[in-house]
Amino acid sequence: MLLAYFCTILLFQAVNAQPRLELDAKGLDSLLQDYSFRALVRPKTGIIYDGNVPSNLTGIHTAALRLRSGSLRRKGVAFKEFNFPVGVVEQPYVERLVLVYHNLGNWSQLYYPLPGTYTFLAPVLGLLAYDAFNLTAKNPPELTIRASGNPISVTFPSARPGPSGMCVHFGLDGSVNFEKVVNGTTCFTTDAGHYSIVVESAAAPAPAPAPGGGAARSAGGKGKGRRVWIIVASVVGGVALVILLVVLFAYLRRCRRRKKIRRMERAAEVGVPLPMTAVGNTKAPVALETRTKPFLENEFVP
Repeated sequence: MLLAYFCTILLFQAVNAQPRLELDAKGLDSLLQDYSFRALVRPKTGIIYDGNVPSNLTGIHTAALRLRSGSLRRKGVAFKEFNFPVGVVEQPYVERLVLVYHNLGNWSQLYYPLPGTYTFLAPVLGLLAYDAFNLTAKNPPELTIRASGNPISVTFPSARPGPSGMCVHFGLDGSVNFEKVVNGTTCFTTDAGHYSIVVESAAAPAPAPAPGGGAARSAGGKGKGRRVWIIVASVVGGVALVILLVVLFAYLRRCRRRKKIRRMERAAEVGVPLPMTAVGNTKAPVALETRTKPFLENEFVP
């Protein structure tokens, strides 16, 4: 019973220790927004702050940039691979906003699967806008940004060359749109969302890794498999330890019982042995003499 109880506890802890990656694209956006805002500790306007993602999302990069909406509209800004021209406005209007950058690296196909036989030639890059009124708020309001003049450009310097490459735009409403690539590595858009370069081919080049590294997708899979084996080994080791403790407890209890029996036997051997005599077919102890001699209580003899 005790062994089953300990095994149940160990299995429950192992299940809770497994990485939780059951997120859809919207859930990932919310998670990356939270980790990006954590980097904004006393932020300065116009300075890029890189965020730190949890270890189970290694390979994904995120960053945040706080701006005045008027400055973005009048001057534009260059933020990572995104170039915002003059005339970009947000809806609804806010005094300050935060642009959050995503680079999904080798997680691109997992969160943004492509239809048909399309293959990524570059990692998915994303850019979302949030209200900067309260940087410690949970789930701050998401803003819609739109280029009223020239389009926003997204450059993919790590894109692999491929035949008939196309830009793909994953809209905030879940839509997927394809457009032509400009100069082989640049896409144009008028609003926020996630972007990449893809090719429709049965034998397309391998997807480009995210800038700044991270293991390949296969390495990520191996890392996940390694964590699973570590968890399994921990559970097996814990069960073996519990079994060893139970066996040790039983052995100590048995030794203690034997020691008590030997102590009782020695105590019995120390006593005065009585001689044995045969009484019929049995033997019984007898006393050779008594300590108190019998005497008559009354000497009157009738």
